[in-house]
Amino acid sequence: MIRIAMLSYWHVHAWDYTRDVQKNPNTEVVAVWDEIPARGQEAADKLGVPFFADLDELLARGDIDAVVVDTPTNIHRDVMVKAARAGKHIFTEKVIAPTLREVNEIIAAVNEAGVKLTVSLPRLNDRYTLAAQEVLSQGLLGQLTQARVRLSHNGATANWLPEHFFNLEQCGGGALIDLGCHPMYLTRLFLGLPESVSASFGYVTGKEVEDNAVATLRYGNGAIGIVEAGFVNAHSPFSVEIHGTEGTLLYGSPDEAVRVRSNKLESKEWVTIELPEQRISAFDQFAGHVQNGTEATENVGLAVDLTKLMEAATISNAEKRVVTLAELNN
Repeated sequence: MIRIAMLSYWHVHAWDYTRDVQKNPNTEVVAVWDEIPARGQEAADKLGVPFFADLDELLARGDIDAVVVDTPTNIHRDVMVKAARAGKHIFTEKVIAPTLREVNEIIAAVNEAGVKLTVSLPRLNDRYTLAAQEVLSQGLLGQLTQARVRLSHNGATANWLPEHFFNLEQCGGGALIDLGCHPMYLTRLFLGLPESVSASFGYVTGKEVEDNAVATLRYGNGAIGIVEAGFVNAHSPFSVEIHGTEGTLLYGSPDEAVRVRSNKLESKEWVTIELPEQRISAFDQFAGHVQNGTEATENVGLAVDLTKLMEAATISNAEKRVVTLAELNN
């Protein structure tokens, strides 16, 4: 049994991950820490486990094997480096951290300690993503020229997001770094890592962080990735478009079907693609890595690239210029 401590209930998905821990037959919640003690104590009481006001005290315990990190994004680096150095395996909400420098420090601590790290990038495991990857592997779209992925909701206009999700210091941004993570890592998955990024942020509700955002990813071969996210759209469907010299793939609401039209198919009309089985969740993958001694290599690699892209987008919007990824490595 993998004994897990929940580190903070700041994030809106913290209770979702708690349920993931409870549902997995090989994991259990055994402790809680929170940067806000009252919130942590309330969660611990609900779970019937001890609450620790001191993170160092919790991490020093030998009867805790791993942690789930749902803290404010700006303290991810400090919390995860401490956890790794204490020998605890780490499952974390995205992003790993807001900057590549912080991510590199976390990865270095994880590697030095020999612990397992997995990042919650849930849409990598969804059926439409797996179907799209299969279509691309068959070359049905030819040379890829564009990918556009959009994810948006009305959390800012309908006031159902917690107020701290609009705190620039804690979050490192708004709609793009939160919701836009999903279209960003999917675009990266489909097209690869771009040479440069440009971004524009909108502030429809006057929050401290952006509530409307677009990032454009530019590739050396002429391809373009378009990432869209927002907190101000009441009925905006999640949508995926992948275009190439030989065809196009579309996915999105309301019917949630993957459709392809390709010059390489016998049918010259739109064809509905059969969806494969869903892959197991990121958390269940994490538990497997801990048990089997394996590494979440692809997951962590995509999560590192996600921070590169988010940091480049943030700089681009702030400085009103195109940002090359090479700049972040210097």
